[in-house]
Amino acid sequence: MDLESATKIQGKWVTQIIHFTGGEKRTIEGVDTQSIKQGQFTKFSLRDGSYVMINDTNVIMIEVFGEKK
Repeated sequence: MDLESATKIQGKWVTQIIHFTGGEKRTIEGVDTQSIKQGQFTKFSLRDGSYVMINDTNVIMIEVFGEKK
C-alpha cells in the first residue's frame, strides 16, 4: 500500500537527516522516495541498492532535502 509519502514532493532522490530519541542523528543520502513503505518499521531503498529499516518509535523527526540529478 502506497501512502504517498510527502517526501515525494522533493523528487525521486532525497537526503534525510533522521533525529532519534537520545540525541542521535543520522544523515542518509540517496533515498529513493518511490520505495518508502511504512508499517512498524519505515523501509526504503538507497541509490546504491542497499535497504534501510528504521523503528519509528525511536524517531523524533526527519529532515528531507531534495537532491540534484
